[in-house]
Amino acid sequence: MSTEPTPPAHPVPVYQALDLFVVNGANAGDPLSFAAELDLDDVYELRRQARQYELSLNVEGAGPFSISEGSEIGQPGAQIHLDSCLTLMTGNGRTTEVLVLVEVDNSGDVAAIYAMPLAAMRPKTGYALVGIDTKTVLEKFAQVACVSFTRGTHITMASGEQRAIETLQPGEMVLTRDDGVQPVRWIGQSTLRAVGDFAPVRISAGALNNENDLLVSPDHRLFIYQRSDALGAGRHEVLVRARHLVNGDSVRRETGGFVDYVQLLFDRHQIIYAEGIAAETLLVDPRTRAALPPEVEEALTRQIAGHDAPSHLQYEVGRALLNHPNAADILKRASTR
Repeated sequence: MSTEPTPPAHPVPVYQALDLFVVNGANAGDPLSFAAELDLDDVYELRRQARQYELSLNVEGAGPFSISEGSEIGQPGAQIHLDSCLTLMTGNGRTTEVLVLVEVDNSGDVAAIYAMPLAAMRPKTGYALVGIDTKTVLEKFAQVACVSFTRGTHITMASGEQRAIETLQPGEMVLTRDDGVQPVRWIGQSTLRAVGDFAPVRISAGALNNENDLLVSPDHRLFIYQRSDALGAGRHEVLVRARHLVNGDSVRRETGGFVDYVQLLFDRHQIIYAEGIAAETLLVDPRTRAALPPEVEEALTRQIAGHDAPSHLQYEVGRALLNHPNAADILKRASTR
């Protein structure tokens, strides 16, 4: 008897509320709280000893979500509510958005509060609270999870032609790894500040046997076939997130300025070829669905059903197996020997 694949947990980097506290303002001395208890113009600082934890979530619908087993922080099974999106501003006018996540106990009382910054934060820096948004927090949370290629990326078409992704149109035929030639159903585009979780990862030419540089969103999963199981994953085929391959050299974060992201949606979650690297397309799940425009949401309900149980996700390997300063090099050698 076959069983449905277990939906993957969504790991998100968070600080504990105690690590972000008010140094000046109405709530001086208090840690970060939920929207109803916050005051505009309060100035926050990040504690010098603060470190980010990986909060793993089971995501279904619009929430509340729950903490998954194996999460680095939080009580497994406890509910998590997306409370608000805060806009913080430094003295030089730079803004940073922070999502506030609230863990509740069985009685519905607040058990813990977490801060999920969408850009890097630094200790000994004042961050003035200039905006509190409780209406678009789900969309912001979804945007982070939407895997994206960048403008200029070459995609392998049905004919073998290498086409710049920005020239593609819905209905054009693209070569997929598992289902042959398939039509693109929808193409999304967005321009974002290249900071924090929105800063792309550059995989330099040759790092994974790719001919040209590949620039993708940090949680984009790449499909790699190992001739030998160099990672100890127990299988030859693996999916790895671009962020877990960063080594500061051949694979690095590209921060600063703006980035043009492009999302490709097919009837099913697919593996396609970008700059010669096998990479996933947009997966529509309970988290990313909130980032789609209404007309695409309606089309999904009518015709695109192949995202319910994507088989590729069984190949994903976590950060623990990639905790090596040269994981990209290990995978490159393993895929050619």
